[in-house]
Amino acid sequence: MSRLNISSGAKWEDIVGYSRAVRVGNTVEVAGTTAVDERGETVGVNNPYEQTKFILTKIEKALIQAGASMKDVVRTRMFVTDISKWEEIGRAHGEFFREIKPAASMIEVKGLISADLLIEIEVTAIIS
Repeated sequence: MSRLNISSGAKWEDIVGYSRAVRVGNTVEVAGTTAVDERGETVGVNNPYEQTKFILTKIEKALIQAGASMKDVVRTRMFVTDISKWEEIGRAHGEFFREIKPAASMIEVKGLISADLLIEIEVTAIIS
């Protein structure tokens, strides 16, 4: 089986040694993704709903590059710094996945790589 690495172009990919997404066969794994734009700026500071929407749009772009779509997503994992914000995060998640309904987890974590980041999401997609 061939392997396709999808890069976001972030400087951290070479430093840490990871890809935004990896496709092997019909499976695509998308790395933990945060609300950081192309300039390295955090999007939606203090707004978990906006961060979630931004992240899922970023993930969708990586999936398309890998030959997949949001409809192929079978699993989402959301790492959040404040679980009391679950409704805002869930509302944004639902806007993308209401009809698709992947298996999902939302886990509260102590912190992410920057204090401005409120959520990190990773997904698994299986292309049918």
